[in-house]
Amino acid sequence: MKIGAVRECWVVRTPVTPPAVRGLIRRNEKPQQLGFPLSKRMSRSVVMEVQGGRGYESPWDEKPYETLPTGKKVYVDESDVVTFLDPPKELIPLDPTSYNSAAYLWKKIEDIPEERRPRLLQFIEPRLISRAWEIAGARYENPKLAKMTASKLFSTGGDTEISLEYFNCRTSNGPLIISWIRSFKMAVFSSNNGQIYGRVCGGPIVSTLANAFSPLYFDVTEAMEVMATEEPCDIACRFGDGLLATEDYPQGFPRPAKHPYPFNDSVVIYIRHIGPGVCVGQAWQEGKELQQVPQRLCSDILMINSLGMMRTKVAQAGKVHWECYAQGLRCFAQFACFS
Repeated sequence: MKIGAVRECWVVRTPVTPPAVRGLIRRNEKPQQLGFPLSKRMSRSVVMEVQGGRGYESPWDEKPYETLPTGKKVYVDESDVVTFLDPPKELIPLDPTSYNSAAYLWKKIEDIPEERRPRLLQFIEPRLISRAWEIAGARYENPKLAKMTASKLFSTGGDTEISLEYFNCRTSNGPLIISWIRSFKMAVFSSNNGQIYGRVCGGPIVSTLANAFSPLYFDVTEAMEVMATEEPCDIACRFGDGLLATEDYPQGFPRPAKHPYPFNDSVVIYIRHIGPGVCVGQAWQEGKELQQVPQRLCSDILMINSLGMMRTKVAQAGKVHWECYAQGLRCFAQFACFS
């Protein structure tokens, strides 16, 4: 039988409906109302009838991106996260209380491979970082979800396999004290005294400040809430005076020094986990004086663990090294044959 023009049988993803167990996501209900916002991707486990034959596209062959007519690649999982943070009006749920938004956001971030998560820094607009902080607050309504963490060092402290983690950070815009800091890196490391420390580093302006005045070290401790707002949180990075209670810090790190203003004025970064390797934070200048009113030091901060990116770069470097080594062996073999 001759098959006609090319056509694809698409299976449209149905909106998510409230799960039977709080915090879990279920998709196999009838779409009676609008659910979570979805990207334009549809399920690709489809049978395609093509001119001259029949083909099957397996989910294993599915690419992580869609190519637009302009040639631009749109990564679908990353787009799902952005769409959920900034949904079109027609995709806003009729009853937002019928599901746990933090559980859905966690699942969508988890779907993104570790090495691709830093792309979210490019895709998430500054104004959406504050939205991520708000959504992360729903984590604490689910006891199981509240125990999940984005970082091993932030969760265990005594992890023997990982002693150093780097986070790429970006702040949302705002006319605040240090709003000139748009992007920077944060290093978190474990010490031999069992304590977790960190420092702000990276970025053109931050590096200049750290090298000229202070490396901006801080202590990492568990926290229950933001002092100024009483909002729940997971971690507090307290800058203190900048002098660490240990001499055990990663090789190549500068010696601790006293913080310049405003970092010496009881600055604290409160952190919420929103997904594997992804956190969102708020920086507050709480002040040393009892009568001092706490104020925001900068706008909300998006933090993404760069461990996956580093592993990818190491793997790529190892692949290049092996290819050069193999090429050398082939040249040596050819030389031996002619000699």
